[in-house]
Amino acid sequence: MAQTLYERLGGTNAIAAVVDDFVARCAKDGRINGKFARSDIPRLKKMLIDQVCEAAGGPCTYAGRDMKETHAGMGVTSGEFDALVQDLVASLDQFDVSKGDQGELLGVLSPMKSYVVEIDSPETGAPLPGSYQPAPPLG
Repeated sequence: MAQTLYERLGGTNAIAAVVDDFVARCAKDGRINGKFARSDIPRLKKMLIDQVCEAAGGPCTYAGRDMKETHAGMGVTSGEFDALVQDLVASLDQFDVSKGDQGELLGVLSPMKSYVVEIDSPETGAPLPGSYQPAPPLG
């Protein structure tokens, strides 16, 4: 029987390692780090791990806000979304995830773009609007 994408990625611990690298990479990326200025990083990491794990066919359940609600009012540009994807691919490359598995993962995550991007512009580096309300920290 063929392995699931979750199994090929190495399971939850491997996904958590990629997410740690990815979040650190985003924090250093001036094209997008302003959008994370008020994020609760432990919450962000947990939500990302659960989301990737579930999307890849793993046993996790993503219980966070839907993508449209989460990103409403952030002013995310298509350029910033593309920069985030580039950072994710760099993290996947860092952990030697095959291009085939990367493509499959990006394929299951890519429909989120329409819920995340609010501004169709190649620009990056815009600050987070002052009116944006981030999710509360994990209890």
